[in-house]
Amino acid sequence: MSTAETLEPPITLDETRERMRVRLAGIVPEFEIDLKAEIAHRINTLKREMNAVILGHNYMEPALYHSVPDFTGDSLQLSAISAETTADIIVFCGVWFMGETAKVLSPQKMVLVPSDKAGCSLASGVSAADVRLLKTRYPDAPVVTYVNTYAEVKAESDYCCTSGNAGKVLSHLFALGHKRIIFLPDEYLARNSAAEIGAAYLSAGDPIDAVPMDKPAVIGWNARCEVHELFKPSDVDAIRKQYPDAVILAHPECSPEVIAKVDISGSTKVMSDYVENTDAPRYALLTECSMGDNLAGQFPHREMVRACGLRCKHMNEITLEDTLEALEQRKYQVELRPEIIARAKQPIDRMLAIR
Repeated sequence: MSTAETLEPPITLDETRERMRVRLAGIVPEFEIDLKAEIAHRINTLKREMNAVILGHNYMEPALYHSVPDFTGDSLQLSAISAETTADIIVFCGVWFMGETAKVLSPQKMVLVPSDKAGCSLASGVSAADVRLLKTRYPDAPVVTYVNTYAEVKAESDYCCTSGNAGKVLSHLFALGHKRIIFLPDEYLARNSAAEIGAAYLSAGDPIDAVPMDKPAVIGWNARCEVHELFKPSDVDAIRKQYPDAVILAHPECSPEVIAKVDISGSTKVMSDYVENTDAPRYALLTECSMGDNLAGQFPHREMVRACGLRCKHMNEITLEDTLEALEQRKYQVELRPEIIARAKQPIDRMLAIR
């Protein structure tokens, strides 16, 4: 089973309210906790009646994150759970591509995403046609697509990866003898992953021999996360000045210039594990801001720098209210064509096999 945090949501309304008060003290106003607890209790009751499992991504709003998920974690952890669960219904409290990944891995199950507006700038930043064009331009280069893509793009790929295992996937392919690897769609994750493993970087459209052919190179695309690209090196400088003893952690979807200035770069799992297991005076996260709030509730003995103002508008579409409605009305169901499921599953399986 995945190492995502396993939660055991309380059964009664009073237990639900008390758990939320403990976890969300100082994060969510108490009057709001009382209102949200009633919704969370109804969700927890319904999911048991319906044999549903709720997966909550690290970027979910704190009131949801700390009340209804059976598992919380990053996309890799939750993808593994999607493949293993015995539940009849998977409710993915995350953005739409995550629900598609769950459907690919468990096609016989009903997969619900609580909002049909929960998109992703990265997933929208590359199409299946783009991948086919790149494959004709670089015919000998395997295609690695970030899990933050839609199923039709995965179906054109050789491997998937997450921010947590991108370096491993690239290293695996270079070890097989490949000298060029197409990496889509996040430009910054491609640049940072290439630097991590000592490979060169080429932009899509560059001649394949712009880097000597005996040197491994990652061929990147031009999409960026609309949240992480907003972090600037000056943000790191400001945190250092105000909180000189803080450990600064950044998601590898941030620019290389930001990554060069921080203490730790890694996936949301890397960040969560670091905060849990490493003593520091305080911690500052350069990622979607709900995660800092969620870690503050999860690890109240840790001091989190709460200086972040960046929320993902797509993750923000998923609320407790929407999750309740999704269960009650069985919406929004993820539907994929069987041939897309079959083709998209292979690169995901290859990713999971080497994680």
